[in-house]
Amino acid sequence: MTNNLKTCLDPYLDSFAQSIAVASYTAGTIRTYRHLVRKVGRLMDKAGIDPSALTPEIADRLAQKGDRRPPGTIRLHNLARKLAEHLIDIGVAQRTPVTKAQAVRNALLTDYEAYLVKQRGLSTRTIYNMLRYANRFLDHRFGDAMIDVPRLRAADATNFIQHLVARKRPFRDKTATTHLRTFFQYLFGRGATKTNLALTVPKKAQRWNARLPRHLSPDGVEAVLRSVRDNPQHGARDYAMLLLMARLGLRAFEVVAIQLDDVDWRAGELLVRGKGKLYDRLPVTAEVGNALSRYLRDERGKTTCRTMFVTHRAPRRPFKDGQIINAILKDALAATGQKPVTPYVGSHVLRHSLATRLVNAGASLAEVGDVLRHRSRASTLIYARLDADGLRSVAQPWPVTGDVK
Repeated sequence: MTNNLKTCLDPYLDSFAQSIAVASYTAGTIRTYRHLVRKVGRLMDKAGIDPSALTPEIADRLAQKGDRRPPGTIRLHNLARKLAEHLIDIGVAQRTPVTKAQAVRNALLTDYEAYLVKQRGLSTRTIYNMLRYANRFLDHRFGDAMIDVPRLRAADATNFIQHLVARKRPFRDKTATTHLRTFFQYLFGRGATKTNLALTVPKKAQRWNARLPRHLSPDGVEAVLRSVRDNPQHGARDYAMLLLMARLGLRAFEVVAIQLDDVDWRAGELLVRGKGKLYDRLPVTAEVGNALSRYLRDERGKTTCRTMFVTHRAPRRPFKDGQIINAILKDALAATGQKPVTPYVGSHVLRHSLATRLVNAGASLAEVGDVLRHRSRASTLIYARLDADGLRSVAQPWPVTGDVK
């Protein structure tokens, strides 16, 4: 009976439903959203919040308290934020006014972004991560207060790094110090700090020389591909994504960045948007071409998005990063009974597996570097340790008694 009572959000249910219908949501999903919006409305009525006063931040906090839906379902607080954005778009509510401290920080980060784009020429993905770490550092040092860049000291960098690595979960991101160092270089170049604090950022210990490249056996790779291909829901998409990595050596972010126009079907070539905004053209094998065409024909669905691989559910949109491939690979390893080479399953394992197979088949390091599109020969040297025969030919004999004079 209570569910039939009107809420403060009822007048906006139709316009909200229309806004998500444009994004190709199914009728069943729209009905579920309407039901959940009324639940948010009851929470607002209970808290005495008028729709005109709703902001994304208030909606998130309110729905977090009332969200008791099981994992894997629509999260109420995400829907509440989307609803708040809709009310702002139609003029019912207004965004939270930006404080002076927020305005100063936003101006600094905007200028920093322009520096990364124009002077460093970095990719969109790298710029996003660098801005995120710069903002996290400012949060740790100044909180919500006005930022005072000239007051920054070497101890602030050390304290921030210690804060990152002291969390309960292992801190695996090796780029934090690099991103922070770049931010300090920018501040010093702009004259915001008197000293170059980038020189004081502690360096990350590098232990990559202590291990072999983590890879799967050729049979293990084929088992993963078969498992993914046989998935009845979105096997065509996932199979094509992993096949690009297993056969052509693409990185995860390169796979999710592929556009429809990047495939030249007549020439049999694929344009790869690589690191550092460098583009390469790779041949599309018959196996890869068949996988891509099957996905486009049978599974991609209707969408105006020009990105090749899109989400399975509406709205069918691009993936924000390559984490989806890590999740696909992790599930495939579990389904095939293979133990991950590390607790953290990274998509680079397929790229390493391709390089390992090439080395074992007799390919030179130069050929491996060409396949993986390495810009530096040093990046390929990690695979030299896999060439046991080659290493055996240059190994010095073990000294015995009497050899040393």
